[in-house]
Amino acid sequence: MDRGKRCCRDVVPFLSIIAMNFTTVGLHTLFKAATNHGMSYHVFIVYAYGVAALLLLPSPFFSLRSRVLPPLSFSISCKIFLLGLIGCTSQIMGYAGINYSSPTLGSAMSSLIPGFTFILALLFRMEKLAIRSSSSQAKIIGTIVSIAGAFVVTLYKGPAIPFSPPPSPSLDHPLRSPQSNWVIGGLFLTIEFILVPMWYILQAHIMKEYPAELTVVFFYNLYVSVLAAIVGIFTEPNTSAWIIKADIGLVSILCSGIFGSFLDNAVNTWVLKVRGPVYVAMFKPLSIVIAVVMGVALLGDTLYLGSIIGATIISVGFYTVMWGKANEDVDETGEIGDLESVSNPKVPLLRSYETQETQS
Repeated sequence: MDRGKRCCRDVVPFLSIIAMNFTTVGLHTLFKAATNHGMSYHVFIVYAYGVAALLLLPSPFFSLRSRVLPPLSFSISCKIFLLGLIGCTSQIMGYAGINYSSPTLGSAMSSLIPGFTFILALLFRMEKLAIRSSSSQAKIIGTIVSIAGAFVVTLYKGPAIPFSPPPSPSLDHPLRSPQSNWVIGGLFLTIEFILVPMWYILQAHIMKEYPAELTVVFFYNLYVSVLAAIVGIFTEPNTSAWIIKADIGLVSILCSGIFGSFLDNAVNTWVLKVRGPVYVAMFKPLSIVIAVVMGVALLGDTLYLGSIIGATIISVGFYTVMWGKANEDVDETGEIGDLESVSNPKVPLLRSYETQETQS
């Protein structure tokens, strides 16, 4: 029984986040192809999140039948709305950034998330920091190393690796944006990845008060779709832009709605509840490695020495952080026991409600 709980708490979140990183990079690549065929990213956000909201429509009815959950109060609804506002703004900034640059730059810029999230989590006392503790030192050093590796991938190209496969014209051409501007794209992406840590922290706080993942994600997707539609009325007044044809645009919307807005948000929300915001954020630098591998394997991109060096550095930083988190969990297990005392400051923030639920 204990082994099963440990697997659910350690192995399943790990594999889930890795899978979602692969999914996100693939969806960004698909989105880039769709926008280069003329689809507006404002329209894309409205429809993609609308699809996810429709899929999650039954979830509030099942949650309301639960006797364990607290009532969905006005205060919680306002916090979810704020979550949707932050998410809508970050999505608009992010998709605009990818539209002006590329999915690879979007993945590279995501290396900013762990650092910002770690700082915010410390400020809100969601993470412990003991300078003399080896686990805290590992988390700090690992985060810095991962960010350094991301800068290597972004700034240092180096010589091409001779055994790289030749580029594929059929797949490479649609991803070349005629309005490519990496400076503007980088600015939009920076704003997005400053907002994302705020989203993580607020989401973790909401899950502590109302631990119903699918219900929270349903309202979040609904709010994002509505807010994006309000913005889209002013940014895309041409009605023809809102008509989606049966082409790459429709495929991108459906895939992003199902696997991105629905599945990815649900998985991230669950892992936030189980493991905390820093755990989710520290996987983001891996998306650079994934973007490079998928670009070479699927799009025929040229593999450069800088990508290999940067990916290696990111991997070292990632496993350093993982080692720190694992040691921290062992220390907590040894010192806290069965987590009976909710007031103990060493108990992670998101476990208090679960402890009350178990005892009841």
